[in-house]
Amino acid sequence: MIFNSPYLACGVSAKPQNMSFIYGATEGTLENRRVFLNTLGIDHERLIAAKQIHGSTVCCVQEENAGRGAKSAATAFEATDAFITNTKNLPLSVFTADCLPVFLYDPVKNVAGIVHAGWRGAKEGIAEKAILAMRQKYNSAPQDILAGFGPCLKKCCYEVGAEFSGYFSYGLDKVGSSFYLDLPAINKKQLLEAGLKEENIDSDNDCTSCCNDRYFSFRKEKEKAGRMMSVIMLR
Repeated sequence: MIFNSPYLACGVSAKPQNMSFIYGATEGTLENRRVFLNTLGIDHERLIAAKQIHGSTVCCVQEENAGRGAKSAATAFEATDAFITNTKNLPLSVFTADCLPVFLYDPVKNVAGIVHAGWRGAKEGIAEKAILAMRQKYNSAPQDILAGFGPCLKKCCYEVGAEFSGYFSYGLDKVGSSFYLDLPAINKKQLLEAGLKEENIDSDNDCTSCCNDRYFSFRKEKEKAGRMMSVIMLR
């Protein structure tokens, strides 16, 4: 990914370790989180997580929020799909199994963010709203912000209904009578429109369906699918 800074920790987990307390086989979730986060130098007990609803709510979090959602879904933030912070050692997370995780980092103001951007969130402009929140809360300049995309369901495997042509005016390819959604392209365009520089957006990510041996994919596995964790933390 585009982030290569000693002042930042970030990563995406992989199969077979499920990171969700709700989806897939959850028996070893807490230990899976501990092991994965330990490899990144992150204290799993300080993790911040949300009950994601495929919406566009961006939450600004601080030290007093540390640990919410770390050990139980019951303590996670309600109805939230993105986090931002300027607090060090505060790990922010989202969980995916085809949706797009978007990592955000402003090295000038020292602000980090993480976004859960499925098609519904993209339809509501969640990536652009996260940039706006960084500007309003921390005075981040969009041209300073770096963005990176994690693995997601890409257009090669993302067939959708014709109604999507009414949702998106771009990022939708028609092949014969079928439509295919390009989720990374949609979010990249939104970030560009929010003021990010194209060279500061790393959108070279894997397809969760094509690489189902490494990543959970709801499209392929249905209710059996666990979830990957995408995490970012300022050091």
